[in-house]
Amino acid sequence: MTRWSLILFALVIKSSLIAQDSGFREAKPNYDYQFPRDHGSHPDFKLEWWYLTGHLQSTDTGRRFGFHATFFRTAISTAPPKSMFFDTTQGFLAHMALLDVETGKLHVEERLNRQGWDARASTKDLDVHNGNWILKRTPSDAHAESMTIQSSIRSDARIKLPFTPSKPKVIFGRNGISRKSATSNAASHYITFTRLRTGGTLELLGETFSVEGETWMDHEFSSSQLGEDQTGWDWASIRLNDGRDIMLYRLRQRSGNVDPFSQLTWVDRDAQQTRFEPEQWSWKARRQWTSPHTNAIYPIDIDVETIDPETEKTRRLRLRPLVDDQEIVGKLDALSYWEGACDVLDESDVVIGQAYVELAGYDGRLTERLR
Repeated sequence: MTRWSLILFALVIKSSLIAQDSGFREAKPNYDYQFPRDHGSHPDFKLEWWYLTGHLQSTDTGRRFGFHATFFRTAISTAPPKSMFFDTTQGFLAHMALLDVETGKLHVEERLNRQGWDARASTKDLDVHNGNWILKRTPSDAHAESMTIQSSIRSDARIKLPFTPSKPKVIFGRNGISRKSATSNAASHYITFTRLRTGGTLELLGETFSVEGETWMDHEFSSSQLGEDQTGWDWASIRLNDGRDIMLYRLRQRSGNVDPFSQLTWVDRDAQQTRFEPEQWSWKARRQWTSPHTNAIYPIDIDVETIDPETEKTRRLRLRPLVDDQEIVGKLDALSYWEGACDVLDESDVVIGQAYVELAGYDGRLTERLR
């Protein structure tokens, strides 16, 4: 790894956690969203990511897979680039992970590149590259917001998946912004497709699978996400078999309390939202898992209790991991986190949906960075 990459990565982590007074735009209420332009990159904001998590199964055997893809952009400088090939104004970090549930193996690769010939993102539309990893809008007669990902994971896997929205996109938060803290600039513009019909091919260890399933996609851009008293977060995307979805994030403070800007939002079959404040829902782990890679202790197998907007009654949803070891271990001196495919079970332990859970800040280094 080059010295430049080490410096860039340090800047990526620092800027992703702490607001910098460097002239970048902040997420403000009543933002004028325009598509497809806002599916693309926003270099006037410091931070941005396109984030996909999906459940897939083989159309032939039913073999299950989970996948996670993140394209992350951070602005290093507002100065004009000196070269289109060696541009140090933008840094691009990316993670690609494929879970083979049958073997319990998580295949992972991460990349770090500067903007130029090896990494870039269009400002006009969804078209993000990091090496040969490509996420791009591919409009069709069936849907103008269809998209495709092409990627690999070392020599182990090849992934080519098209996505077609089966529900309209949503914008989380109030007045066009998602607040993450009482600090006024700790907010983002948060665009989500909760349901993308997915079908395509996976190649894993020399074997080819035709797969189908559903994917969740988040796209956020901001210039600061967290407050200085926050030590980490727990996040979940939940798709229920009845056609409804839930997004939640639980922001943890140093005191051990849950930040009041945490939220849980139901998305109904027509993509209408119902939001609940943190005192109206709960999150409780059934057990802990200790990582053999980092020694971090993660609370997993989660019970979420929430009010169901349709019945106005409280119900419990269990988010049970398909595999315990789904930790993304940063090899480039990155922060490690748990990103896990889960089944959703009801009070009778009947599977009623699928979820992905993200647990960040449990390896201790996130807290160090925030201090």
